[in-house]
Amino acid sequence: MKWEEWEPFYRRIVREMGYSIEEDRKAAQILRALLLKGDDYILREELEMVVGRKVYVFGAGPSLGTALREFDFSDGTLIAADGATSALLENDFIPDIVVTDLDGRVPGLKIANDRGAFMVIHAHGDNIDKLTSYVPFFSRILGTTQVEPLDIVYNFGGFTDGDRAAFLAEELGAKEILLVGFDFGDIVGKWSKPFLREHSPVWETKRKKFEFAVELLKWLEENGKAVIRKIDIEEQNKERV
Repeated sequence: MKWEEWEPFYRRIVREMGYSIEEDRKAAQILRALLLKGDDYILREELEMVVGRKVYVFGAGPSLGTALREFDFSDGTLIAADGATSALLENDFIPDIVVTDLDGRVPGLKIANDRGAFMVIHAHGDNIDKLTSYVPFFSRILGTTQVEPLDIVYNFGGFTDGDRAAFLAEELGAKEILLVGFDFGDIVGKWSKPFLREHSPVWETKRKKFEFAVELLKWLEENGKAVIRKIDIEEQNKERV
C-alpha cells in the first residue's frame, strides 16, 4: 500500500480514534533516532529474504490457542502480531517475525527475538514511552510508522498489529497469506493485553479497531497480489468429521 492509498484511511482513523498526527510524527522521529543510535536496525530488503511464498499471520483472537494445538504451520513463514507471540511460545512455535507496537507482553517479545525472530516495531503517538524504554533491548529491528515514511522507518499500510502484519507480508512478496486467530468478534483473546488473564468481552475502542482492521483486510484482499484466506477452526473441524 502506497502512502497515497493509506493516507485517506489514516486521516479517518485519526478523526474517529482521536489520535494526534503531530504525536505520530514525533514518535516516528524518535524511533528513527533510537534505531540509528543502536545500529541494529534492518532494511526491508533484509526482511524480504525471510518472507516466503506462504505466510501465516497470527492474531491474538480466542481461536488462536486451538489453532496452535491442532495445526502444523511448518510449511510457511510465521508472523506473530504482538500478543500472539506469547501464545506461539506457549505452544513451542518460534515466529520468524514479530509485528508489535510494544503494548503486548514484552518479556515474550524479547524471548522470541532472542530465539531468532525479527522485530517490526511500530511507532505512534501513544507508545513513545515504550519506544524509549524497550527498543534498545531488541535486535534486528525494522521500524514502521502510520504517518509519512522516513528513510529507515517504513509505512506499508495497516492499523492494528494484525492487519499491519498482513500488509507487511504482502509488501515483502508473500503469495498466500493465511490469517490465524483473526476473530474480530465480541470476545478479545487473553493474549491481546498483558493485563488480561482470560478471554474478555470486547471494549469499545477495541471494537472500533476491529472494524478498521476488517475494512483494511478487505481492501488488501481486493487490491493486493497475495491470496488471503482466514483459517476457520470450526469449518476445519467440520471437514474432519
